[in-house]
Amino acid sequence: MIRAYKFLLRPTKKQEAALGEMLRDHCSLYNGALQERRDAYRHSSKTDIGYGQQSAQLKEIRAFDPERQGRWSFSSQQATLRRLDKAFQAFFRRVKAGRTPGYPRFKGGGHFDTVTFPKDGDGCRWNSTPKDAQTRLRIQGVGHIRVHQHREVQGRVKTVTVKREGKRWYAVLACDNVPAELLPSTGAVVGIDMGVTHFLTTSDGGHVPNPRFLGAAADELAQAQRHLATFPKRTKQRTKKHRAAARKVAKIHAKIRRQRLDHAHKIANDLIHGNDVIVHERLNTAGMVKAPKPKPDPEQPSVFLPNQRAAKAGLNRSILDAGWGVFLAILASKAESAGRTVIAVDPTNTSRTCPECGHCAKENRVTQALFQCTACGFTANADHVGATNVLDRAGLALCTAA
Repeated sequence: MIRAYKFLLRPTKKQEAALGEMLRDHCSLYNGALQERRDAYRHSSKTDIGYGQQSAQLKEIRAFDPERQGRWSFSSQQATLRRLDKAFQAFFRRVKAGRTPGYPRFKGGGHFDTVTFPKDGDGCRWNSTPKDAQTRLRIQGVGHIRVHQHREVQGRVKTVTVKREGKRWYAVLACDNVPAELLPSTGAVVGIDMGVTHFLTTSDGGHVPNPRFLGAAADELAQAQRHLATFPKRTKQRTKKHRAAARKVAKIHAKIRRQRLDHAHKIANDLIHGNDVIVHERLNTAGMVKAPKPKPDPEQPSVFLPNQRAAKAGLNRSILDAGWGVFLAILASKAESAGRTVIAVDPTNTSRTCPECGHCAKENRVTQALFQCTACGFTANADHVGATNVLDRAGLALCTAA
């Protein structure tokens, strides 16, 4: 299996400054390569400049600017050019599909936060040391950086990515040949229903509360954002106070993201250790959080009817705060490592179908929490009914596949 390990780096002040210079120089290389492609297209639309041509120029670029470009790893610079090439490939793919193209844009210094080393030992080496010694990551041009290794790295390290998140630095190791850690069989099967009131409800009737991390930090975040909004949006030179205000907002968002990930990992671990098969709805989160379309008034031109946009915005915020997509991705990854099975089923009408008689109607869902069948009178918690129907559909899906 292929797995990624993320560790916190503890660089010195000098190493932190060198890491910042590495990001700026790679960002400059990215922007220069993008400018070359734009100029070539403007002069002649038939001129094709791709990764091969730009990668061949790296030797000359490093010789021309040894202080900024020549000090870094050649392979990491190739990875930066390959990153730009992937952006253009995605752009042309969207154009052919008739979607919004989104032409690749220049990167600012604060929006270029990762440098990838395609091979361990080429410009970057992971120092696998005994547990009683300090783990270090050697980066060309930076030196040996201390690493907070909180767990053992298994498999073979293929690529190393250095990432900046706010004022923190991380190393992400992509490893292959990672052995599976199979858990003993429990014989249990469970269906889960994702929600906003409850984070999830199991077919056994258990509820996991929704922590609402964004809501808990809403006041602090709003205050920080109001302070940031007092500064001019477009100025040539950002002041020290402006940068501090921006870091404050980013710090709050980073804390919320870490809390959400920690919660998702813990809930997924509980489900994996307690069940052999986990069934969930195949959710289209991106479609669920779309803003409602405007409703033009047929009698009055340029006038629109109420479409409950404000209420939908609040629901969208709650859905995104719950982090369903992140949780389901973590659940699938952990299930693969533990030898568990995760099944995704069609979510249509799972909370409107009676599990006793099979009657499906919108009226069955009396309130957000109450389900009452209009045909047989069956009454239960609506989320529990949804989880039960999700589990029932797993059996139907398996029979259809067989």
